[in-house]
Amino acid sequence: MYEYFLGQITDVTPSFVVIEVAGIGYKVLTANPYRYQVANEPVKMYIHQAVSENGMSLFGFYDADEKALFEKLLNVSGIGPKSALAILANNDHSGLIQAINQENATYLTSFPGVGKKTAQQIVLDLKGKLNDLNVDVTGQTELDVTTPAVDSALADALAALKALGYSAREVKKITKKLETYSQNHAVDTNDLLSEGLRLLTK
Repeated sequence: MYEYFLGQITDVTPSFVVIEVAGIGYKVLTANPYRYQVANEPVKMYIHQAVSENGMSLFGFYDADEKALFEKLLNVSGIGPKSALAILANNDHSGLIQAINQENATYLTSFPGVGKKTAQQIVLDLKGKLNDLNVDVTGQTELDVTTPAVDSALADALAALKALGYSAREVKKITKKLETYSQNHAVDTNDLLSEGLRLLTK
C-alpha cells in the first residue's frame, strides 16, 4: 500500500490530477484537483489505494490527517469513495467534525450521495472520534498559483462540482452567484470551487 507520492503534477482536470513519480504518471482522484498546479517543483501527496471488482483507484490528499478523515468516512456504512471525496471537497473540515459531534444531519445531507439515513449513520459511527485530527486545511500548496482567465476558471470549477456528484440543476442554481463572486474578487479555480461548495452546503 502507498503512503504518499513525491513527484511533479503534470495534469489537472476537474476530477483528478496526474502526478509523475520516477517517470511514471499516476492518475489520482482528489476532492479538489485545483489545489494543485502543473509545475516542475515536487509535491507531496498522501495516497489511499482502493481495490474493487472494477479495478484499482488511487485517491490523493493534502496531508495525512485529511487522508485519515477520508478513511474514517469510508468505514461508515453507505459511504463510498465518491461520497467521501465530495464531503472532503469542502475545506471546512473542522465544521464537518463539529456538525458530526452536534448531530447536525441537515448539514451532512447537503453533500451529494448522503441521504438522511447515511447522515445518521455518520453521526452514529464518528461522533466524538474525530477530534484528534488536525484538519485546519487551507487547501493551498506551497507552489505559486497562476490565476487563469476568469471564464476558464469558472468553467473548471463548475465541471469539478459536477464531477463531485452535484446535479446540473444544483450547479446551475449557484452559477450566477459564482459569476458575480468572480467579478468582484481576484480568484482562481480553487477559490471558485471553494465558494461553490460553501454555497451548496450552507
